[in-house]
Amino acid sequence: MNAHAAVRPRAIKKIGASELHILWSDGHTSIYRASYLRRHCRCALCVDEWTGRPLLAPEAIPDDLTIVSVELVGQYALHFQWSDGHSTGIYPFAQLRALCPCEQCAGASSSHAPLT
Repeated sequence: MNAHAAVRPRAIKKIGASELHILWSDGHTSIYRASYLRRHCRCALCVDEWTGRPLLAPEAIPDDLTIVSVELVGQYALHFQWSDGHSTGIYPFAQLRALCPCEQCAGASSSHAPLT
């Protein structure tokens, strides 16, 4: 079982247009840049559904990408509308927690390091 599967957000706050802060139920705070999250989209337009191969070139996402809107999806995920027009990705809370880019979390998992 994923170590972050039971961790839920206590607070979600959009800071400006390009940053999202999440305070998790385990007390940890994650700070995400919009471009970082967009580069980790797992929707069918961004990742081949059969092979899992990325279809999105990370360099195609501008560093100044912004969050147009963010909404809850049920009690399990967030949905974003990005300034590049993309809006099909759903980000489950467990995925967001696993993607935390802080030094402590990045040291625990290198699966997301190349796309910073």
